[in-house]
Amino acid sequence: MKRSLWSLTVAAALLSTGGSGVAAQSRATTFQVGDRILLHVEGDSALSDTFSVVAGPALRLPNIGEIPLAGVSRNDLEAHLTRELGRYIKDPVVQARALIRVSVVGEVSRPGFYAVPVDLVLPDALMLAGGATQAARVDQLSILRGNASLWSGSDLQAAIARGATLDELGVRAGDRIQVPGRGDSESKWRIAGIIVTTMVAVVAVTHH
Repeated sequence: MKRSLWSLTVAAALLSTGGSGVAAQSRATTFQVGDRILLHVEGDSALSDTFSVVAGPALRLPNIGEIPLAGVSRNDLEAHLTRELGRYIKDPVVQARALIRVSVVGEVSRPGFYAVPVDLVLPDALMLAGGATQAARVDQLSILRGNASLWSGSDLQAAIARGATLDELGVRAGDRIQVPGRGDSESKWRIAGIIVTTMVAVVAVTHH
C-alpha cells in the first residue's frame, strides 16, 4: 500500500469512531486492554484492519493467533510486529499504528468517543472532535481518568506548548478530555451569589 493511501486509511479509522493539575507520573508507553492497533500487512487483507488489544496484553490476529505485547513500547510496535509476523510470513512488510479510545466532551463541535493515535498532540485530538466551540475555555482544558484529574491548569498548558503527545501525557484508553465552557465557572458564581443574596434577604426579614 502506498504511503498516501495508508494515511487515508488512518484518517478513515479515526473518523469512523467519532460520536454524537496533576501530571501523570510516567509515560503510558505499554499497551492496555482496549487499545486498538491499525495494522496493514502488504499482500494480506486478513491482517490489514483495526484490531483490539486483548488480555495479556496481546494482539489477536486471524490465522495467526495471539501475539504478546507485554513490555512492548508503543514506539516499537511496528518493529515488534514485523519480527513476530516474520515467523509466519516471509519478509512481511508491516505498517502499524497504536490507537487508544478516548472521549472528548464539553465545548467541542462533535463530542463523543474517538480512537486516536498515541503520538497525536492534544490540539489535534480536539480537531478530530470538530474543534473547540466559540464558548470553549481552551485555557482550562483537563484530562480526566474517572473522577481523578491527570492534567489541568498551567501544567497541561505547558505540556501543550512543548508539543507533548497523548503518549507522553500518559493518556490511556477510557480517559476523558474535558473542554469547559466560558459559562461554567461564571454560572457557579452566579448561583453562589443568588444563594448569598437570598440568605441576606431572609436574615433581614427575620430581624424586622
